[in-house]
Amino acid sequence: MPAAVVFILFVICLIIAIPVSIALTIASVLPGAFDPSFTASGQFVIRSMLGGIDSFPLLAVPMFVLSGIIMARGGISKKLFDVFSYFLGKLTAGLPCAVIVTCLFYGAISGSGPATVAAVGSMTIPILIELGYDKDFSAAIVAGGLGVIIPPSIPFIMFGSASGESVSDLFIAGIIPGLLIGGLLMVYAVYYCKKNGEDKEKIQKVVGELHEKGLLKVLKESFWALLSPVIILGCIYSGIASPTEAAVISVFYALIVSLFIYKTMTFKDIWPALVEGVRTYAPIMFILAASIAFSRVLTLMQIPQMVSTWILTHFTNKIVLLLVINVFLLIVGMVMDTTPAILILTPILLPIVTAVGMNPIHFGIMMVVNLAIGFVTPPIGVNLFVASSLTDIPIMRISKHAMPMIGYFLVALLLITFIPAISLALI
Repeated sequence: MPAAVVFILFVICLIIAIPVSIALTIASVLPGAFDPSFTASGQFVIRSMLGGIDSFPLLAVPMFVLSGIIMARGGISKKLFDVFSYFLGKLTAGLPCAVIVTCLFYGAISGSGPATVAAVGSMTIPILIELGYDKDFSAAIVAGGLGVIIPPSIPFIMFGSASGESVSDLFIAGIIPGLLIGGLLMVYAVYYCKKNGEDKEKIQKVVGELHEKGLLKVLKESFWALLSPVIILGCIYSGIASPTEAAVISVFYALIVSLFIYKTMTFKDIWPALVEGVRTYAPIMFILAASIAFSRVLTLMQIPQMVSTWILTHFTNKIVLLLVINVFLLIVGMVMDTTPAILILTPILLPIVTAVGMNPIHFGIMMVVNLAIGFVTPPIGVNLFVASSLTDIPIMRISKHAMPMIGYFLVALLLITFIPAISLALI
């Protein structure tokens, strides 16, 4: 079966709303079904699916998902927001900036963009609206907080699994790009608030209550929340634990802090958190399994080699080549979830960029930033759906307010693409 037919059938499945995991499975089985001599039979596809998810690094994904859920239920995101509001609240756009920093910190705890939007947004969006900020802007600023770039990041784990690169190196490489994107988001928030104004009286009242507590009391209340990313990332970067082991540590840390220190959870709350974790991770697991099988079928069909040869033949200039790949990834991010996109496209694109001298870690950062922008772009913008469910605002209205932020993301993407030091300076 020609490769083009496989991709066309896959796209048709997506268009008629067949779940991604099932569409990938269908596309994986079809070549063997129509050509009995083809290596990838139905049994091969099933073995690939089961063998693909039998991976130690991938165990970090459900652990970080569960950790983020426990911390959300335990109110740790509120503690983080309080301390950042204390320091930034009196500045122009101080509270929106505090929301952005909270998203970055929470992203460093949960590793998941949608989990960050859900945990931080459910707590901060009502506060921003109450303080007089536009509801659409409040939802957009949370949806646009791409905490997924800040390590530990589930997409980085996926890229490491697909490419064989060190997940720890990817985590370290993601620090500066994540801070760059966060800084640009704050620039937009300041511009928006200067243009549209703020209710200084209401803001002063809320921030004043925090200042009345005093810095020491605010820091004391937020100490364990602030310490969580330090412990998680410290274990990884110091070599004490692998990313997977650090993910397990984060689960136990979240439980201990929520149950015994903040006492915002009881033992009865653990079971619902586990159920929510399973419901969140199960679809990801099926997509993972199907994506791995699909990527192996593509390899047997020699599609990565064909695509690589075609692109390198038609685009010989490195700058043009990288721009073409960026545009392609941006389009893919708009219509496909990050996990299958990384697992499917990494084996195809990685040989191309390494052939022109690009560091694989650098490409991993560029790819994840590209696809992460898809979190806030219709029609598959997961962050937009989460923010919409929290506020009952139509997705297109939120995306309209997110458009200026996407412009800032694209600036960051170009800088990350053509200045390798942004990604590689800390490695």
